[in-house]
Amino acid sequence: MTSSDTAARFLEHPYVLDLFAGPGGLDVAAHVLDVPSLGIEWDKDACETRYAAGLPTWHADVSAVRRERFHELPGGLNVLAGGPPCQTYSVAGSGAGRQALDEVKKLIRALVNGAGEAEVDEQLEKLGSDPRTALVLEPLRYAIKALGCPNREGRPFDVIVLEQVPAVKALWDVYREALQIGLPRASGARVRYKVADVKTLPTEAYGVPQTRRRTILIARLEEHGTPALPRRTHHVYNPHKPQQGGPEDVKAVAQAVQAALPMEGAEAPPRPWVSMGEVLAATERRPDGRKPPFEIVSNYGSGGDPKKRGVRTSTQPSFTVTGKVSRNAVRHPDGTPHTPDRMTIPEAGILQTFPPNYPWSGGDKSQQVGNAVPPLFGMHVLAAALALPLPPEEKLREDWPNAADEERATLRKEGCGAPDGCGPNCPRPEGQSLPAPSSVSSRPRTGASAKRSAK
Repeated sequence: MTSSDTAARFLEHPYVLDLFAGPGGLDVAAHVLDVPSLGIEWDKDACETRYAAGLPTWHADVSAVRRERFHELPGGLNVLAGGPPCQTYSVAGSGAGRQALDEVKKLIRALVNGAGEAEVDEQLEKLGSDPRTALVLEPLRYAIKALGCPNREGRPFDVIVLEQVPAVKALWDVYREALQIGLPRASGARVRYKVADVKTLPTEAYGVPQTRRRTILIARLEEHGTPALPRRTHHVYNPHKPQQGGPEDVKAVAQAVQAALPMEGAEAPPRPWVSMGEVLAATERRPDGRKPPFEIVSNYGSGGDPKKRGVRTSTQPSFTVTGKVSRNAVRHPDGTPHTPDRMTIPEAGILQTFPPNYPWSGGDKSQQVGNAVPPLFGMHVLAAALALPLPPEEKLREDWPNAADEERATLRKEGCGAPDGCGPNCPRPEGQSLPAPSSVSSRPRTGASAKRSAK
């Protein structure tokens, strides 16, 4: 059994719309599953990475697309996915989203009860919190918008997949309730979804070599049946018992119970969690890899106090990869600097389970890597949502088919409106290379750059 053995395949041609798409974690997962995708991303740097990786992308504001360009989206999009910016909900963020939690819950219920877009926008203005807080409503607003879109002939999204930091679980629970009640059509009829239990999942339990927690919502149209969350394939890492669930521990336990296990038809037992050393080690294929043993000294959450900095060894999973990953020191077990003495961008990408040659482009690469959905985790989630078999994990370690210059230009023209720059539909916030015209709103960043180190 795989983590996606939930039902027979029910979507003949799945096609993912990835909101707040970042540098491509979920799209890489979709690619490995042989599922096409289209991403919408605000951040120019993340778009440069996506174009270099050959990923179809609209460089745009998710909210503006919903208001002004929804009818331009391909009609065949039938899977809605997204991880709205989490900074205001994260423990590491300002907390504006947590303070506005009750009001946002009310707005979710108002949308399901038929509140119009103007009414919801007016309520959001009265809320007066960080504008990014409202972006958590966008997936629901997209799902409702689809029901009245002529280009889609009112066809709803068949599947909805959402991920966020654990602090947003309360909102995903309200989403679950709303989707089960049903989304309103103009006629008064309701489109109902079956929704899996909303849970926070540890990514190392799916083979990702880092400890990271994400709260997942998976929904399917009622006629497609109730989805299940992906089954764990690896042990969970316990920092208080760092050997538990590791290779030696799992081997010892397996040997002890081997005689008692049935030989055929048994579900495969969880594998050991994956260590940093295992994925970063020098090999014949990657002679430039990092040779164990080594230690990573985290700078995240320490407030600059060296005494509060955590240490993980190459025999353990990484800390959560954040936008500050390039600050993490790498040293030998005796305390002397390793070479190189900081985590490189390709290494951070590998810890996120991106292919080793993934073309990180543009600026702020550490932030791009830290904000991304780990593709291996995304593959498990999408496979479960779409009832697809899981391909071998090794596919994510193969060379990625990076785009040639001509393909990049084509993707940029489709995504930005020009083969060598940004067009009138591109967001131009402060800090991006092109000046903002007076007609373009200078709202805060979304997508990759809004989700600063909050993850």
